[in-house]
Formats: sequence, C-alpha cells, structure tokens
Amino acid sequence: MFNSAACSSKAHLTRAHLLTTALRVFRERGLEAATMRELASAAGTSLGSAYYYFPSKEAIIQAYYDDVQAEHARRVTAALGENRLDLKDRLRAAFHTKLDIVQGDRKLLGALFRYTGEPQHPLSALGDGTGRNRQQSMSVFLAAIGDEKLPDDIRAILPTGLWALHMGILLYFIYDDSPEQQRTRQLVDAVLALLVRLLALVKFSVLKPVRGSILSLLRDAGLLPEQDSPQVLSIQESQP
Repeated sequence: MFNSAACSSKAHLTRAHLLTTALRVFRERGLEAATMRELASAAGTSLGSAYYYFPSKEAIIQAYYDDVQAEHARRVTAALGENRLDLKDRLRAAFHTKLDIVQGDRKLLGALFRYTGEPQHPLSALGDGTGRNRQQSMSVFLAAIGDEKLPDDIRAILPTGLWALHMGILLYFIYDDSPEQQRTRQLVDAVLALLVRLLALVKFSVLKPVRGSILSLLRDAGLLPEQDSPQVLSIQESQP
C-alpha cells in the first residue's frame, strides 16, 4: 500500500540533507566555486535529485535565508516570552540572537553581500527576490518593539529602520576580527542604548513638525513602506 506520509517524510529528510551539505560546502569552498554536481556528490545523491529539490544554488541560499528568518523569529519569541523586558532589552534580544544564528557564516555572508549592489539579482538583500525575507525580518523587529508607547509615525517606520540598522551591523560583523566578534556585540549595545534615548526624545509633541518633515523626505525618496504594505497593515491591525 502506498504510504504518502512516509514518502513525504523521506523527501523532507532528503531536502534537509542536501541543504545542510550544500551550506557546508559553501562555507568551505565558497558559493561561486562550488557546483551543483559537487553538491550532489557531497550529499551522496544524483545530480537530477539535487536539481529536483533545488533548481539552482540561488534556491539553496533562499532556503538558507528562510531557515535563518524562521529561527530568528523563534528565538526572539522565546526571549520575549520569558519575562517583562524593557525596550532596550527586547531590541538587544532581536539583534544578538541574529548574530548568534549567523556566527559561523561570516564568510558565506560576505559572499552574499556582494549581490546587494545588483538589484535584479535574486539574492540581493534589497531586491524583489528577497522581499518576503525582509518583511519577515521587519516583523521580528516589530514584535521586539511590542506595545511600546510611540507616536504612530515613528512606530510605522521603526521596523524598517531597525532592519536597515541590523544590515549595517551584519556588514560590520563580517569584517570584525575580534575574538568571537565581541566588538560587534559591544557596538550593538552602544547603538541600541543611544537609539532608546532618541526614541524617548522624539515622543515630545514639540518635535512632531520635525518628524513630519523627515518622514515626508523619506517618503518622497521611496524609503518608507507604502500605506498598503504588509508592514503598515500589520501595525495598523495591532493598534487598539
């Protein structure tokens, strides 16, 4: 009798094994040097089977992006659920858990960052191909913001700003040769402490015209999410 559940489980394990093996080869040899044939051989499977699960190396990296985002969301959710944290500690959890997840992938991340300057490349951090991952990442930062009392305009742009900040931190992280990249960790803590102080200041109504001018500037430059974007809609839905 045909057992679809067993076949599905086997397929899942085969795909997971291919992904794990491919990432190991990428970390050892680099993304460009490795070939799909080499990846299939290292995983002990046929080239056709490798292409069945992952049509390209870019598809493998996209699966890696998905796994990283899922793990980041899981860890941040766990950290936020442990106890009542203030905003600084919630943001620290979001930033530090991301660094924990990619700690062993600095070389791989360095290879991937090169695509950021190619907007049409499917792996570009700013391109359409990774749009879903950006939204997932911003959702994690939105969860870290939680129910913090902030002006609506600041709340709307803060997840985007935190995502951009964390991308800059990751770039610094790639080049950080200090033991276990402790300089990056210290930079995160210092920047977040400053950010929390700034957020406390922008709450004052006297600064509302200044905020409005800055937001208009960013909106005209296309640097703010559209009003009907998933990010803005999720923020509106979370409002009491």
